[in-house]
Amino acid sequence: MPHASPLITILVIGLTLAFLLGVVAGRLGISVLVGYLLAGVAVGPLVPDADHGVALQLADIGVILLMFGVGLHFSVRDLMAVRAIALPGTLAQVVLSGALGMVLALLLGWSGRAALVFGLALSVASTVVLTRALDEQRLTDTRRGHLAMGWLVIQDLVTVLALVLLPAVAPLLRDGASHAPHWPLLAGTLAVTLGKVAAFVGLMLVVGRRVIPAALHAVARMGSRELFRLALLAVALGVAYVASELFGVSLALGAFVAGMVLSESELSQHAAEETLPLRDAFAVLFFISVGMLFEPATVARHPAGLAGALLAVFVGTPMIVFSVLLLLRQGMQTALTMAAGLSQIGEFSFILATLGVDLGLLDAPARSLILAVSILTILLNPLAFLIAGRLSPWAARRDARRAAPPGAAGAGGPVRQGHAVVVGYGRVGALVVEGLLRQGWPLMVVETGDALVRPLRERGIEVVVGNAADPSVLAEAHVQTARLLVVAIPEPFEAGQAVEQARAVNPAITIIARAHFDSAVIHLRQLGADIVIMGEREIARAMLDDAAHGAPRGSAPGGGGGVAARMAEHALPHRPRPSGPAAPNGRRTERHQA
Repeated sequence: MPHASPLITILVIGLTLAFLLGVVAGRLGISVLVGYLLAGVAVGPLVPDADHGVALQLADIGVILLMFGVGLHFSVRDLMAVRAIALPGTLAQVVLSGALGMVLALLLGWSGRAALVFGLALSVASTVVLTRALDEQRLTDTRRGHLAMGWLVIQDLVTVLALVLLPAVAPLLRDGASHAPHWPLLAGTLAVTLGKVAAFVGLMLVVGRRVIPAALHAVARMGSRELFRLALLAVALGVAYVASELFGVSLALGAFVAGMVLSESELSQHAAEETLPLRDAFAVLFFISVGMLFEPATVARHPAGLAGALLAVFVGTPMIVFSVLLLLRQGMQTALTMAAGLSQIGEFSFILATLGVDLGLLDAPARSLILAVSILTILLNPLAFLIAGRLSPWAARRDARRAAPPGAAGAGGPVRQGHAVVVGYGRVGALVVEGLLRQGWPLMVVETGDALVRPLRERGIEVVVGNAADPSVLAEAHVQTARLLVVAIPEPFEAGQAVEQARAVNPAITIIARAHFDSAVIHLRQLGADIVIMGEREIARAMLDDAAHGAPRGSAPGGGGGVAARMAEHALPHRPRPSGPAAPNGRRTERHQA
């Protein structure tokens, strides 16, 4: 019987170890990405004849599918909304981080050409790592998530330019003054590269926006899930391949644009669900392949270089990002999240380093050093997010004070005081809003769905558009001066973020939240909610009350002991006080106990 090929051996051993070490990492409370990377490190010695090239190609498929999924949640409108921050911020960060890497390389005695490639490699973050981290933190659909994705897109464009220009300037960098620069050639190369990128994006926005959704709708009407999944794979992989081969755009950027074009279609949510299993599987292969390239001997041969590069990426770049965003007048919590997310390097750094070696600008040990720094920073990235999370309440208070200083006027009118804030205008939120309006509460609604904003505003209800997990959104709703916060969204993570941040900036506010599970009830109360209403328990209580009182068949929903009436009659104060602080939060109402 023939022996299994090295590729099959890599898949079997790598995926098995990734599962086992991922479970261990999860049990220890750290990111499962750590387990995947360590699995790759272990595969190297276990499979000495492993074909790293094939493994990296499989990893490329993971990057394509991951970026296609990210694009499905990121519209053109989102990208344009953050361009004023992402464009100058990314360029400043890449220049400053690259300069920091160059200085370090020169101090280590490297040549100028090696320092240039080394600095570029240390200045670009891993798209895979940051998108997975945003997903784990439930920040993908927040303004911070949109800013991070815009940042990555611009970093990708910078990398594409570097990959195109490096071969053109390599003779000059190798030979120095003996090889005069050909400035017209460089200018022409740059113009052609930018033209190709613009042509690809324009083609996708003009033609792809019509053709791709129409084709997928036609496949969906056939009623075959198998064909629909196959069509999605063909779109993601096909567009990425065409972008790379014909336009010189990276596979990741091509897939991202394809997903972004499809995001405005009604099929975007269905497409995201259908591609999720494959995205996760191939993303795991990416981390395994990265770990396989690690050479432990690099750490022993270059301890000073490794330590310096690690500090540059894990400490220097976050400080640069944090400072740049504050200079661009962004909130401290946004700056913290972005600093944590960009405290690592990944696939683009490998590509730049490999090209540098092929062009004779960098040697193999330097590439191994870049790889070692990448693995260590990816391992440490969850720690960066942990630090950012611990500093989050302090940052939220600072953002709130900046957004609404005492006596200042907010955007669109005077600063609110003593009002109610309702997060989410779904089925539950709509009932709560109607009840509060009947009671005469001054009201502000936080909602992400654009379709719900106009009807509310037509009724004269103030609406803040955005995710309540973002402290800048809560600050815009003036939660720091509100008396009541009703978190009517069912997602426990976003609800918990809103509860925690509101409690941090306004300790006296009364907070009411909803939950579907006992664990969510405990989670929300620990974060500061006064009242947590578990819908299933309240429905059962209402049914039992109606049955005990012999309620007639066909009584109006929500009447008698219904959930909406219970909230209006028991959970909410009947009349707002015109001024003064809200009720203290010293008492915790045990509404969740059935």
